[in-house]
Formats: sequence, C-alpha cells, structure tokens
Amino acid sequence: MKYTKYLPLLVCVLGMTGLLLPLNTFADGMPVLNVVNGPGQSSRYSLTLELVAMMTVLTLLPSLLLAMTPFVRIIIVLSLLRQALGTGQTPPNQVLVGLALFLTFFIMSPVLTKVYDQAVLPYMNNTIPAKEAIDAAEAPLRAFMLKQTREEEIAAFVNISGKGPIKDPAAVPFSTLVPAFITSELKSAFAIGFLIYIPFVIIDLIVASVLMSMGMMMLSPMMISMPLKLMLFVLVDGWTLTMSSLTASFAHI
Repeated sequence: MKYTKYLPLLVCVLGMTGLLLPLNTFADGMPVLNVVNGPGQSSRYSLTLELVAMMTVLTLLPSLLLAMTPFVRIIIVLSLLRQALGTGQTPPNQVLVGLALFLTFFIMSPVLTKVYDQAVLPYMNNTIPAKEAIDAAEAPLRAFMLKQTREEEIAAFVNISGKGPIKDPAAVPFSTLVPAFITSELKSAFAIGFLIYIPFVIIDLIVASVLMSMGMMMLSPMMISMPLKLMLFVLVDGWTLTMSSLTASFAHI
C-alpha cells in the first residue's frame, strides 16, 4: 500500500502514452495531406483529407439544409398553420421540425438522386476528379434553386453585389443565388401562410360577432372558435391538404 501515492502519476503516464502512440502511428502510416494522381493523371485527395472534408460538410449540413432546400418554406408554413389554429404548442416544435425535414427529403429526392448519380458515384469509382464532382453536384442544386427563385430577387442581389446585369441564368454566381433563393422562399412562405390564415380569421370574426350580439362579453371567443377551427380542419383533411399543397408548390426539375 505504500506505493498507492504513485498511482495517479502512473495513470497520467499511461494516459499520455495511449494518446501519443495513435498519433505517432497515424503520422507514420497515413499522410495527413496528400494528392494522388488517379487514372488519366486526374487528381484525387487522400483518404485523410476526404474524411476532413466530409466532417466539414456534416458540420455545415444544418446551414446547407436551411439555405438550399425547401425546409424554410415548409417550417414557416407549418408554424403559421399552428398559430392560425390557436393550439399554442400543439403540435410541438419537434413534430413540426421532423415533419418539415422528411417532407424536404421527399421533395428533394429527385435532386439528390441526380447529385448521387452524376457526382458522388463517378467520384467513388475514380472516373472524375474532385473538382468535376463538385461542379456536377452543383448543377442539379442550381437548377432547382433557379426554378424556385423569382427574377426580381436575383436582380436585387445582383445589383447589391455590383456585378452588373446577368443575361444567362446559368451565369448567376452561387453566392448571389443562395440569398436570392432564401428571400424568395420567405416571400412564398408568408404568402401561403396568409392564405391559410383567412378561413380561420373568418371563423374568429363570426364567433366574436355572435357572442357580442348575445351579450356574452365575459366569454372568451377563443374558447368557442378553437373547437370549431379544429373540427373544420379535421373535416377537410387539413394535414393532407397542406402537405400536398406544399409539395405541389415546388416545381421539380
């Protein structure tokens, strides 16, 4: 037991050895940065650099999901629908985000299939270099975003950037197309939300007018209108109608 006082020091030494040995093996056995010439003298990055790039993409995935997919329009419309129903936090935020996420994948599935067939699969088969794979992956996303973006938004951001008029839509820089796409999605989401609000506002006005005419000043109109709005929403199969309308609002490429 007299050597017990040296136990913490032994644990520290073993821990440092366990950390340094993998680093030494990694440094000796696998290059961190390396560019390999593939078939036809095409450049291909080493496995380590590809892993770093993949981890970077995964880190930026939430931003890419918000910036280049229909997620923004869908989640805003669903949030406005919940407010129009007057149900507070029902459905909860987790349900709305999950529904918007899977509906986004459903809408983007043709685009993602093209990206996989034209960029990911050829790059994994060593038939195209990394730069050509990035350009091939950008083309379907650009086509989708251009079909959903209004021309006035693109013109506004082109004027802000000071790059002059652009005659060909394919020549729009990606750094200009992304903010124009987000702005156009926000505009479309609020327009759809306005149309959703109209029938529920009419129900609120009718209920409030009836209660005032009956002299029921102390009774909250929300107590009467919310069950009526829920009944109307269920009778018209509101969730299916909303999902199908959101899906139909996107033009597939």
